[in-house]
Formats: sequence, C-alpha cells, structure tokens
Amino acid sequence: MSEHEHALPDGLLSGEPKAPAGLKKAAWIAGGVALLVVAAGLATRHSADTTAQNWSDAQAVPSVHLTTPTPAGASDELVLPGTMQAWTSARIFPRVSGYVKAWYKDIGAEVGNGASLGAIDTPELDQQIIQARATLRRTQAEATLARSTAARWNDLLRTNAVSHQEADEKNAASATGAAAVGEAQANLGRLLAQKSYATVRAPFAGVVTARTQDIGDLVGPGAANPQPMFSIADEHRIRIYVNVPQQYSAVMRSGLTANLSIPDAPGRKFPATVQAQAHAINTQSGTMQVQLVTDNPGLILKPGGYAQVHFNLPVPASLLSIPSSALVLRGGGTKVATVTPQGTIHLVPVVLGHDLGSSVQVSSGLDRTTRIVDNPPDSITEGQKVNVEGRAHG
Repeated sequence: MSEHEHALPDGLLSGEPKAPAGLKKAAWIAGGVALLVVAAGLATRHSADTTAQNWSDAQAVPSVHLTTPTPAGASDELVLPGTMQAWTSARIFPRVSGYVKAWYKDIGAEVGNGASLGAIDTPELDQQIIQARATLRRTQAEATLARSTAARWNDLLRTNAVSHQEADEKNAASATGAAAVGEAQANLGRLLAQKSYATVRAPFAGVVTARTQDIGDLVGPGAANPQPMFSIADEHRIRIYVNVPQQYSAVMRSGLTANLSIPDAPGRKFPATVQAQAHAINTQSGTMQVQLVTDNPGLILKPGGYAQVHFNLPVPASLLSIPSSALVLRGGGTKVATVTPQGTIHLVPVVLGHDLGSSVQVSSGLDRTTRIVDNPPDSITEGQKVNVEGRAHG
C-alpha cells in the first residue's frame, strides 16, 4: 500500500454495504410492537371466549318458579258415580200356567198394595179343582160310613157280639177315612191357592215399570220361556249405591250427608244420607260399597239411573294442596322438586291424597313452608343448579 492510500473499513474492502446505525433499533422496536399486538389479540380473544362460556353456562342453568303448599281446607268434596235403585222393586212372575186373559195396568200406572194388574185363564187348573172337590165329597162320605160302622162295632163289642180284632179294624178304617178327608181338603186348598194367583196383584204400592205380556200369551211354569208379566217399583224413596275407594272408607259412617246431581235435572241438588256400608273391600276394584237413601218427591229420580254423589268429607289439618303441575313422575315414585338455600334441586317423595284435577292433595312429605318448583322441566335432576325467578307464591 502506498503512502497516499488511506485505510478502508473491512466491509468496504470486502465489497458489502454497511447498514445505517438506527436500522437495527427500529427493527427491534417493530418486533416488540408486533408481539404486543399479538399478545393483546390473544388476551382479547381469551376474554371473549370466557365471556361467551360464562353466558353459555348461565343459559344452561334452568330458571324455575316456586310455589308453596296451601291447606286443603276444612272439608273436601269427594265426587263419585252412583247407581240409583228403587226402595223396593219386584218382577212379578205368574204362579199358574195359563193364557193371559186381561191386563188392567200399564207402565207408569201408580197402584196400591194388592191392586189387580191382570188376569190369567186357567182351564186345566179349573178342572183339577172340580176333581179335588169331588174327591173331597167322596172321602167325606167314606169317612162318615167308616165312623158309623166303628161306632156300631164298639157297641157290639160291649156284648161280646164281635171280637176285639174286628172292632179295631173298624176303628182303624174310621181313622183312615178321617185322614183321607183331611188330605182331600188340603189338596183342594192347594189348588184354590193356586187359583188365587190367576189374578195378578201388586205386592206393594208403587209404579208399574214394565209389562211384558199381552192377551193370549202363554205364561207361567208351562211356558217355554217364562218371563215376568209386570215389574213394579216403589220410587217414593231411592237407594243410591256408590263404590268408595279404600282410602276414604274410614270416614264413611251412617248419617254422613251428601248431595246428588243427575243429568236430567241440571242445577238441582238432592240431599242424601249414608244408611249402610259393606264393611269390606272388594278385592278386584279396591272399593267399598256404600248405600245412601233419599226421598223422591215428584218421582224425579229414576231407578236404574246414574247420579253423581258429592260427599263433603272432613279434611285432616296436615293435608296440603299443591298444583298438579308440580308433580315429578319418575320410576322411583311420585316426587316434588324443592330448592335448597344453595340454589340446587332436591327431589322429595310425597304421598298423594285426592286428585282434584288442577290440584292434588298431599298427605305426607311436605309442610307449609316448603318451597317447591311449579311445572319443573322433564330433565330436572337431583342436585341440579337452578335460577329462581320471581317470588314464591301459594
């Protein structure tokens, strides 16, 4: 190198250009800013995800409305179907064979005790009566002869004109004749008794509810298919038979009052009183039969008809009422959902009483302060977190 030549930097000597002094610093600053932007974006996204998750979790917690049980009241109306029957009813079959000669009363006729309803022509029975009277006269004549013969033989026995054996035979014949008279009288009396049934009479005062035979029909035991000539019923009082579920059997007692309602007299109530009960539960239906009675002025109540029987039953103080929509019906039995102070669900088993439709009675499992969920979702489970909306109502 000459003395006139100056020393050059290594970079210049190698032919590479040298970067400005502030360029590296700017690059480091730009990189830091980019890192800050990325970190801020990640933080913002994480915050949004957290907010969305919290919102989703909040939406997943069901909201419920609460209610509280109410007292069932001092009395409970139990409504059951009942069947009405006449106080007394009878189907009148003819006791003698013959042909219907006449009928005097038709359906709907009110008749007194012993009133004539119809007449039966009995030609065969009439001939039997004639024969029985002839037999009676014959036996009476034979008995008179045997009696007088025995008397004469007894007189002859005193003078030993006849033997004791002969006298005994005559006395026996006299006794036999008397017995034959009694037998003939009984047979005639039986036939006359049958003849009295040729006039069909009402066994009690009532209303004729059916007439099944007409003039000329063959009736009585000799008919191919015996049927009653008349049906009669005493409708001035009515019996009502009700099948009461076993859970109410304990409160059924003589003197308990009820009201009847019938479809053909809407709006009217007929008071009735329990007269008797079966004191046994039917194994097939799980019910006990109860009999009520009521007067029937104007014959408005019809035997054989349907009636709704409204019982006013005393209610225990512990019996509560809840909406039917609050019940949770699961395989483990009937339950209701309650809310704990921690805001979680607790399922409580209950014992139900009478179903009133929109509400149901609960006999055990709850008290008046228990907060229960009204209309719980089908998916509700034990320990599930819930939000309570509004205030509890009863």
